[in-house]
Amino acid sequence: MDQPEEFLSYEAFRQRAEVVLAEIAEACGRSGRKPAEVELLAVTKNHPPAAAEYAARLGLRAVGENRVQEGVAKRQASNAPALAWELIGHLQSNKAKLAAAHFDRIQSVDGPKLLDHLARAAAEAGRVLPVLLQVNAGRDPAKFGAELEDAPALLDRALALPSLRIDGLMTIAPLSGDPLCARRAFAALRELRDRLAAASGLPLATLSMGMSGDLGDAVAEGSTQVRIGTALFGSRARIA
Repeated sequence: MDQPEEFLSYEAFRQRAEVVLAEIAEACGRSGRKPAEVELLAVTKNHPPAAAEYAARLGLRAVGENRVQEGVAKRQASNAPALAWELIGHLQSNKAKLAAAHFDRIQSVDGPKLLDHLARAAAEAGRVLPVLLQVNAGRDPAKFGAELEDAPALLDRALALPSLRIDGLMTIAPLSGDPLCARRAFAALRELRDRLAAASGLPLATLSMGMSGDLGDAVAEGSTQVRIGTALFGSRARIA
């Protein structure tokens, strides 16, 4: 699909992606991890369908979208049939059916009501829907997500819903002038995952945490997926 004239070329995207992948590799090296342990999720929010096509051409498994309607329209418009689409933005219960029908995984599951809506929609569609539980690990009042102490009950509720598959946890670090704030949030999520995995017997293998500004801290604390948008595609211009 033709991209808007102002959108970057594939070659420019590829060069940006090489820089990001090198940063991931360096962070893994400092932490004694292998780069293959950390997936790059390209965030295509507010970018044209070409952004998803670029991600697929590079060999990335998936892209992330923040808004249901934008993601649905973009998926239909893009020519990347093998690409997986993950919803990473806040999801209202009244859009759960649409999201369950069009996304391969929902990362922003933050409460029992949303769990129930997604489970019902997935069951009606005859599918098992992969999800992540979003936790407000940094206790930021401006962020969505279950509180750390509420996460065990949320997981128990999710495990009682056979049309959902719980892959792991997601968080967004607080915006803070404290350089250690993000790292503390990521450590809290990893520690929570370890406790929940031990108690439930599930691996909860996916830890979706880290964006452009805090990628290194996220990798150091065990992230298995970093969500990167601007560093790959440049500043965002809202799609009409």
